[in-house]
Amino acid sequence: MRTYRFFHSLFRALFSIIFRWQVIGAEHIPKRGPVILCANHISLWDPPLLGAGIDRPVHFMAKEELFRIPILSYFITKFGAFPVKRGAGDRAAIRTALKLLEDGKIFGIFPEGTRSKTGKLGPGMPGAAMFALKSEAVVIPVAIIGNYKWFRPIKIVYGPPIDLSAQRAAKPGSDTLKETTDLIMAHIQSLLDQHRSS
Repeated sequence: MRTYRFFHSLFRALFSIIFRWQVIGAEHIPKRGPVILCANHISLWDPPLLGAGIDRPVHFMAKEELFRIPILSYFITKFGAFPVKRGAGDRAAIRTALKLLEDGKIFGIFPEGTRSKTGKLGPGMPGAAMFALKSEAVVIPVAIIGNYKWFRPIKIVYGPPIDLSAQRAAKPGSDTLKETTDLIMAHIQSLLDQHRSS
């Protein structure tokens, strides 16, 4: 935890000085209990930005290849990342994420599954919805706005919690999963539309 706090402070300083960041809506993050942060994905900087904007530690999945690089593996592990095999249903990674939520932690995920090459929000994959439906976590949409150019502003917006009571009460299945995915993506898009022009 001490190492996480060190890097948390380091990234906050970096984003403040170099990227002139603006954090909006951090008050929407519950002080305790499980939370899923669902954000658009535009850069490798997104995970530290997502975590640096709030006080509570955030955990992430990261592709397993990164954990084969000794120094990088050490740092991303200390910053709350755990490995996932991309392109396959990695049951161990899924169990890890669900256990984090069961333990009242914050899990950050990018529902698009990959970085957008255009900056526009791409279609959502079902992973975020699956975690939302299999847990009682508060689901927070997040919009990352900017291009990470030095001394250009970057904005991170944490939206109000998404009401998933109807989806959680519905019969489990592909239709409910798709409906939940679409709802999460719609909330992210709404934040992007609202704050790009502000």
